[in-house]
Amino acid sequence: MLRGEFESVDGRSVEDLHRAYHERIRAVVEAAGVDAVVERLAVDRETVAAVADGEQPELTLEAAAAILAVDEDLPDADAIVAEARDILLMGMTTAVVDVDAVSAGVDGAMEPKEIQQKVEGRYPITLGEYAQIHRFIESKQ
Repeated sequence: MLRGEFESVDGRSVEDLHRAYHERIRAVVEAAGVDAVVERLAVDRETVAAVADGEQPELTLEAAAAILAVDEDLPDADAIVAEARDILLMGMTTAVVDVDAVSAGVDGAMEPKEIQQKVEGRYPITLGEYAQIHRFIESKQ
């Protein structure tokens, strides 16, 4: 999800990758504080507090990027989202897989058209879905 941090899945399972995304997001919330994150974002307090408590509420890529962008050492949320999508799109190109192959690779959890819309940003993608797609693409490279 972040170039240099999650560009490669490093042999992680989907669950481990999803957990690692949340751990990175949690680190930002802990550093900034729940109140500061809530003040800066359109993410509800319960969700931010759950992240701070080590829970893994289902976040969209956009919500996760907004939280990460609170860290001044990271790019803004739009850049994080674009970079995350670029990792998937470039990975699909490198692995020479299309959305049909990705759909089959995630055991039909998402339809090919849905995957295309999510990867291109025309439909929201959750971190769990992102982890599934990311892990499958990496397994084909």
